[in-house]
Amino acid sequence: MPVNLTPPVAAQLLPVAGVSLGVAEANIKRPNRKDLLVMQLCEGARVAGVFTRNHFCAAPVIVAREHLAQPDGIRALLVNTGNANAGTGEQGLRDARTTCAALAGLLGCKAAQILPFSTGVIMEILPVARIAAGLPGAVANMRADNWFDAAQAIMTTDIVAKAISRQVLIDGVLITITGIAKGSGMIHPNMATMLGYIATDAAIAQPQLQAMVSEAANRSFNCITVDGDTSTNDALMLIATGKSALPEVKAADSKAYKALLAAISEVATWLAQAIVRDGEGATKFITVRVEGGKDEAECKQIGYAIARSPLVKTAFFASDPNLGRILAAIGYAGIDDLDVAALELYLDEVLVAEHGGRAASYREEDGQRVMQQSDITIRVVLNRGTAHARLWTCDFSYDYVKINASYRS
Repeated sequence: MPVNLTPPVAAQLLPVAGVSLGVAEANIKRPNRKDLLVMQLCEGARVAGVFTRNHFCAAPVIVAREHLAQPDGIRALLVNTGNANAGTGEQGLRDARTTCAALAGLLGCKAAQILPFSTGVIMEILPVARIAAGLPGAVANMRADNWFDAAQAIMTTDIVAKAISRQVLIDGVLITITGIAKGSGMIHPNMATMLGYIATDAAIAQPQLQAMVSEAANRSFNCITVDGDTSTNDALMLIATGKSALPEVKAADSKAYKALLAAISEVATWLAQAIVRDGEGATKFITVRVEGGKDEAECKQIGYAIARSPLVKTAFFASDPNLGRILAAIGYAGIDDLDVAALELYLDEVLVAEHGGRAASYREEDGQRVMQQSDITIRVVLNRGTAHARLWTCDFSYDYVKINASYRS
């Protein structure tokens, strides 16, 4: 089961004015499950996003980038699960565009005003006919308060749907932010490593919206790893409908921009952490903090060496304080001038290593006590500067292998 993560409560997910959501069962991979989502946006809504940097990116990623660049605005997002439409060549591109055209015909807009997204098995042809047949039902199902079903409709190997709402008061105006995400395996940053959709009723100028989604991703989804594999289909989209009374946010140095960025980043961070807590087979949620570095880049480099190490992750699954594995990961992280005698390693509050070896105060029973917890912090203090970074990961269990060995069955 997910690590300290409970399913969302439908009544706590707040509608965002200007967004309607509809879901359907299109039988894309399996019958009797929600696997198709349509998010219709009001006229004038703005959309910005960040996508995977995997060179083998999926057809819907290519098409979504193209459609975002056109001047007519975005009127809907179309998401299917059960098939990634990745590794499908020119046919995959045609199929993605065909589904956009099918939805555009139902909504009365241009095909280029639809953003397509897919998630599921790679190198299988998209079942366009099933998606087209399911679209009328999804459109008929559209409601403003449908975020709970939407979160369920984008799940793949996720055990728990991931959704959250927040409200923030800015210049006397109450702003609503609601977000959903999916992700459980093939999670490693090089953008966001999942599918995520966050909407707000604030009005945000397009350049600031793009800057905001990029910064929010860097603070959240670009700080997680489950298995070290970056997906072909990753996308994080930020939607601003402009339906609130708050004047349009145009300046990145304004109070309103900073307040919105903080609130959107909070939503993105919660969703990112939920993905790790629901990592395939996860039993431990691990925060990796690297402090006292020369710059953030080297802190992240060391942090990810620890967070994606199979030996570290399996030790945490076993609750075995075999903590020399962490020292080894720090050592091979690629920081050429690292002074290992200067750094300190902590497991929660327990000092494990200093002066290049085991700390004199360290006791095996203290490490064992911390390792038994479901939420654990690894803290590395480099003592070579003021930079820091914080990452989130999980352990590797037997179930991770079982889930991925039978993913296509």
